[in-house]
Amino acid sequence: MSPSGGGRDTDGAAHAIAEAVARRSYGKLVALVAMRTRDVAAAEDALADAFATALADWPARGCPANPEAWLMTVARRRAIDGARHRRVGDDVTNQLAILADEIDEHEAGGLPDRRLALLFACTHPALEAAVRTPLMLQVVLGLDAKTIASAFLTSPAAMSKRLVRAKNKIREAGIPFCVPEREELPGRLAAVLEAVYAAYTEGWTDPVGSDTERRDLAGEALFLADMLAELLPEEPETLGLFALMLYAQARRDARRDAAGDYVPLSAQDPATWNTAMIEAADTLLRRASAFNAIGRFQLEAALQSAHIHRCRTHRANWDEIVQLYDALLDIAASPVVAVNRALAVAERDSPQAALDALAPYADDPRLTDYQPYWAARADLLARAGATAEAFGAYDLAIGLASDPAVRRFLQRKQTAL
Repeated sequence: MSPSGGGRDTDGAAHAIAEAVARRSYGKLVALVAMRTRDVAAAEDALADAFATALADWPARGCPANPEAWLMTVARRRAIDGARHRRVGDDVTNQLAILADEIDEHEAGGLPDRRLALLFACTHPALEAAVRTPLMLQVVLGLDAKTIASAFLTSPAAMSKRLVRAKNKIREAGIPFCVPEREELPGRLAAVLEAVYAAYTEGWTDPVGSDTERRDLAGEALFLADMLAELLPEEPETLGLFALMLYAQARRDARRDAAGDYVPLSAQDPATWNTAMIEAADTLLRRASAFNAIGRFQLEAALQSAHIHRCRTHRANWDEIVQLYDALLDIAASPVVAVNRALAVAERDSPQAALDALAPYADDPRLTDYQPYWAARADLLARAGATAEAFGAYDLAIGLASDPAVRRFLQRKQTAL
């Protein structure tokens, strides 16, 4: 340290910057490091080591232009090295962590984004198609088994067992994780698209942006969808997925009023929607339709477009919407599609016709804890004059609602009965 005190000044500057980074970004850095190893404690230890290294290094070499990136790089290397030595977590997580390290050194295996490369690495043909997307959501995108189970309308216990079986198979069969070659990507695309959309949907559930992790998840999913559309511009479903997500994102902020109360689509002001996003989605959907190879995400995007057109023009187009739902049921049948189709049937025909359309799903276990089903059923029963049944359905919908604003909205509707 120099007698002039310059050393103390440099030390002080390094400490000040490190403290500012810690206040601003500590939680985010821990989460990013933990995504690799799924070990938060180890991530915190690695980040603490990175801060200690910074306080030793920055006074001598100068503070980096991007302190967060510097700390992230050092902490990531420490966490990966630690996982290799300790074998923390399961074999799948360790394999992917090592692959991620290799990808960083070789420019994402030829793909434009490291996490996109890891998603494709989870699509090995030896894995059951039904487990590829849940595996991506857990080990690459960081969702827990409960959240993944909700996306697939199954129980957390069943999803956990499915994931454990898949990981056991990977370990026992020695299935290697590697980034597929460019020509292999179209054949492995479907599960990746499904994972990206499931991640976006989870992020979408935080409408006011109070949950930073969920908002980041929605933004990351949009980024990945954009990358996929650029990477595979001749795959119509990549264009359809990105269009679908842009249509939804364009009206994300309109779902709450100034008081924070829930605003259903029919009551939203189209002037508050993001016009540039809608126009970009329109362009993507037109490009996708030119391939004449219809798919699930194109149909879902077309449905969003039809809803937006109706709200903007105030012209009913329910027959067109029901036809789109019929096409979607033909290629991607699910009780979720059936519920949404029934709501459109109620507008085109009658609430009773919609209830009749839902009758075959009355005992479907996938709908037992699916909150939108009970909310839809309550609304249809109320409109059909079955007040007592509607009241009971509202009870279930309110009990299952995780969003306080949605809960208040449903309580007001129930009270109005």
